[in-house]
Amino acid sequence: MEEAVVRLAQIGYTSPPQKQGDLCPQGERLLGKYILETFGHEFVFLTDYPVSVRPFYHMRYPDRPTVTKSFDLLWNGLELTTGAQREHRPDILAAQAEEKGLQLGPIKFYLDFFEYGCPPHGGFGFGLTRMLMILLGINNVREVTYVYRGPKRIYP
Repeated sequence: MEEAVVRLAQIGYTSPPQKQGDLCPQGERLLGKYILETFGHEFVFLTDYPVSVRPFYHMRYPDRPTVTKSFDLLWNGLELTTGAQREHRPDILAAQAEEKGLQLGPIKFYLDFFEYGCPPHGGFGFGLTRMLMILLGINNVREVTYVYRGPKRIYP
């Protein structure tokens, strides 16, 4: 992520203040264009996001505690998936949740998995609809979703 921010700044783009440490859609599109023109690739992994823009359960580097072991995969300037190595140590996980302002009571069921020996692991959320949108050259995810759900449409 740090290198992406530097490269984008070199072409005149800076993230809006509310997106510091992350890229807004315009930044993702510009980075995708830059990667395609510079390296001839449609895909780019952005790694090592700051703690400030990632969830409490993302693992941090021991030597860089403000950076998570996380990634986004962009395809042609659009985020296709997000993932990370997950924190599996219950004491650290609880401390990170509290640091983010979460109450431990409501997430006790989640924390219990780790108390009983959840192994080191990672995960990602794959956006099938986003992939379809890119493959088909459609401009809006609602056009490739059978029953779209969003902030303004929860019920069919």
